Amino acid sequence: MATRRVRDDAGLDLLDPATTPARDAQHFRRIIAARKGLQAAEDELRAAVAAARAAGDTWTVIGAALGTTRQAAFQRFGQG
Repeated sequence: MATRRVRDDAGLDLLDPATTPARDAQHFRRIIAARKGLQAAEDELRAAVAAARAAGDTWTVIGAALGTTRQAAFQRFGQG
C-alpha cells in the first residue's frame, strides 16, 4: 500500500531537528484546541439560530440576541 504525502501548510517541513532546539508544544496544542473550540461554538450558534427559527422566532429577535440587526442575522444565518 502506497503512503500519501500530505502538504504541510504549517511550515513544519522547514524545521531541521538537528539545528532546531526542542521545545514544548503546549502553545501549538493550545492554538489547535482554541480553533476546535471556535468551530464547536460556531456549530452550536448555528444550531441555536436554526432552532429559534423553527420555533417561530423572528430575525429581529435573533438579531437582538446576537447584538446585531435582523438584516445582519439573516445574512449570516438565513441563507443556509
